[in-house]
Amino acid sequence: MLKPQLSLRSQFSSTSSTQTSSFLLHKPFLHGNGNRFTSLPIFSMQNSFHKKNKNVRIAFVPGNIKAVATSSTEKPTSVKAIVTVKLTVGGFLSDVLVLNKDDIIDWLGKTLLLELVSAQLDPKTGLEKETIKGYAQQTSHDEGEVKFVSDFEVPSDFGEVGAIFVENERSKEMYLKDITLNGFPNGPVNFTCDSWVHSKDDYPYKRVFFANKSYLPSETPKGLKRLREEELITLRGNGEGERKTYERVYDYDVYNDLGDPDSSDDLKRPVLGGKEHPYPRRCRTGRPSSDKDPLSEKRSSNVYIPRDESFSEVKQLTFSVKALSSVLHALLPSLEAAIVDSELGFPYFTAIDSLFNEGVDLPTPKKAKNKVSLLNILPRLVKAITDAQDDVLRFETPETMDRDKFFWFRDEEFARQTLAGLNPYSIRLVTEWPLKSKLDQKIYGPQESAITTEMIEREIKGFCSVEEAISQKKLYILDYHDLLLPFVSKVREIKGTTLYGSRTLFFLTPEGTLRPLAIELTRPPFNGKPQWREVFTPCWDATGVWMWRLAKAHVLAHDSGYHQLVSHWLRTHCCTEPYIIATNRQLSAIHPIYRLLLPHFRYTMEINALAREALINAGGIIESSFSPGKYSMEFSSVAYDQQWQFNLEALPADLVNRGLAVEDPTAPHGLKLTIEDYPFANDGLLLWDTIKEWVSDYVNYYYPNAMTIESDQELQEWWTEIRTVGHGDKKDESWWPVLNTSKDLIQIITTIIWVTSGHHAAVNFGQYTYAGYFPNRPTIARTNMPSEEPSDEFWTKFLRKPEGALLQCFPSKIQATKVMAVLDVLSDHSPDEEYLGKAIEPAWAETPYINAAFERFNGRLKKLEGIIDERNANRDLKNRSGAGIMPYELLKPFSEPGVTGKGVPYSISI
Repeated sequence: MLKPQLSLRSQFSSTSSTQTSSFLLHKPFLHGNGNRFTSLPIFSMQNSFHKKNKNVRIAFVPGNIKAVATSSTEKPTSVKAIVTVKLTVGGFLSDVLVLNKDDIIDWLGKTLLLELVSAQLDPKTGLEKETIKGYAQQTSHDEGEVKFVSDFEVPSDFGEVGAIFVENERSKEMYLKDITLNGFPNGPVNFTCDSWVHSKDDYPYKRVFFANKSYLPSETPKGLKRLREEELITLRGNGEGERKTYERVYDYDVYNDLGDPDSSDDLKRPVLGGKEHPYPRRCRTGRPSSDKDPLSEKRSSNVYIPRDESFSEVKQLTFSVKALSSVLHALLPSLEAAIVDSELGFPYFTAIDSLFNEGVDLPTPKKAKNKVSLLNILPRLVKAITDAQDDVLRFETPETMDRDKFFWFRDEEFARQTLAGLNPYSIRLVTEWPLKSKLDQKIYGPQESAITTEMIEREIKGFCSVEEAISQKKLYILDYHDLLLPFVSKVREIKGTTLYGSRTLFFLTPEGTLRPLAIELTRPPFNGKPQWREVFTPCWDATGVWMWRLAKAHVLAHDSGYHQLVSHWLRTHCCTEPYIIATNRQLSAIHPIYRLLLPHFRYTMEINALAREALINAGGIIESSFSPGKYSMEFSSVAYDQQWQFNLEALPADLVNRGLAVEDPTAPHGLKLTIEDYPFANDGLLLWDTIKEWVSDYVNYYYPNAMTIESDQELQEWWTEIRTVGHGDKKDESWWPVLNTSKDLIQIITTIIWVTSGHHAAVNFGQYTYAGYFPNRPTIARTNMPSEEPSDEFWTKFLRKPEGALLQCFPSKIQATKVMAVLDVLSDHSPDEEYLGKAIEPAWAETPYINAAFERFNGRLKKLEGIIDERNANRDLKNRSGAGIMPYELLKPFSEPGVTGKGVPYSISI
């Protein structure tokens, strides 16, 4: 089969060397509604190119490609364009051994048509200059990349090349990495593309790529002004129709695609976004409405995201999104087939240990050409057993458990993890006493907490009174009472789960550690029964000790749900998507702020789309395995409505708001922590300051005064759209920052970058380390407390074997293993992870000042690594150092691949 193809290829090569072909005329640039702008000067010029330019010669010789546009007066510059195309799965050259139209195009040297665009207007006509066209011919095929070359003769009066049009002549899209123009006297002109270029068969309009030099709108060279504006129109689209996979349209929609009412009435979910359920906006797909619910969007297996937001085919096969997709679509169905009884729990703690020793046998799909063993997809999770017919899901032992098998059992670890664990965002200072609810007491019962002064003073006897503890900032709380209580009655109607509102109090000891004092669990009036609530404290009798352990399990389930749905999903993934949409709609690709933000937005929309498809959807992992159940996303909407403020997403403001810091101009970072040994805050503030210094250097270079900020129309429209559309349900809030000065912009950009890097890393990459052994962080509590209206039989069983009651309260076997598998992948760094400040963006490197600022940024991040190591070695810092204690490394900037519990990527990439 290969020989005829090879011989045919050589025939094409020999014949094409003697043929010539005229270039195709330039097709008009795309407007948002798809109309042609034939009336614009540039298009009329191109249609009369040969008539008006008698001294210009354009020729094409396939064997030696050269585009020529010469002037009769001065010698032109010979320029070589080098185009780098990345090989992709199912994309360019995937079918190179099959003779088809694309092979013929390649052999003729017509794979890519390039057009050089001058940044200057014609001084005589005041119109845009003619583009210089040329086909690029393949010259090399290295591992993972293909190089194309085209030669141009550029007239001396052509001016600076500011953009390039690219047309893909093949029938399949290709991933264009970059283009370099060599031969100009002032050095090469670089174009960083990193973009999918559609086939002209799909979309008959050429792509435009701008050179790496950045411009504010007012500074845009006149030859690029129209292209800058029209490219933004293209990216905004017209808000109509269902989006196609090859499109790059960024638009907004509400979360109306989480439910699936067409499959089942039980899978119908309310729309998130709007007055009833405020929420950030997501990317519009344009899918039709479902048949049974006109407010819901039909679900489909492929969720549209703008084409350049999907990079998984370009990145290595170990890329985390691909791994997560494999877990959701291959591993979890196998688990469900292996564990038929969804309510089956763990009879003994040794059965939990067996997940790390023997593992779970998974039925392997029947061998077929399109079936791949799970072992090949997820080698870390799925182990091979010699001669076994099935794959085995065997979990790695989390480092926390490896250091101390009973870490999860200890009260001091329960408290320490509020400062240095997965969710360091919930602990708050107690400022008022007694504790009171803000909920309607007619519906939910008494507002005043059942935790009394006497209870607390009994626990802290010898230290101080409650009044002194509050005045000295020694009393702290995890308060999920008001957020959860409205959901308790609804969640309790779901089979196999329960819920309470909860308050947990801690005391700051003289050693700087937290000591748990009391847990209050509350059930509102329910099914004709009055409110039930009880306070549990550390005890010195057997029954009280086990009741305390069960109460901790409930609180941990509440904290796990809040962590995943609010601290993680809502505050990072969900709230960032409107920033991404607005940035692409309102900031040109040559805007310096666009280029500053770009690495912090990579891959986020792809992972968010996958989450909507299989994680946060009706019946997905979150709903089936976390405390709020089918009301999980409604719960996150309530948290967004009641708690989220953009200005408080800045780390210093968040700490002050929670009472964990007070402003102090004389202190480092301008803050004094109320808990001095607060690992997340201490490391986070260093990282925050490092990011802010880099952003300040960058912003001040491009915006030397307030006038440049106020007059930047793209920037102002960007900030307006984020506030009024992307987060439109909060558009009238008074806390939104204004954007009038460089100081305003620096704070806004630093906040966005912190959320996508430091905040996300702190709540994501330690998930398997801390929750891989699920008794440490159960995601759901399945049974009520034994003291809540127990039957004689239940109470007798509890007294006879309290360990069984705890195991029964924990997640079921299928719930636990599903969550563990997902957390393993979410915590994993792929080998090609892009860490904050490690590698400079090409566009940044071209400006010496920005390049030097980035080098300082990189140096400060490396210094931060050393500071964190020193802190973890300091025995006086007991919240991050001690016997069996995990060092706090979640904000160490860099990491090796794998589940490491450290490393801060640029973006929310998983």
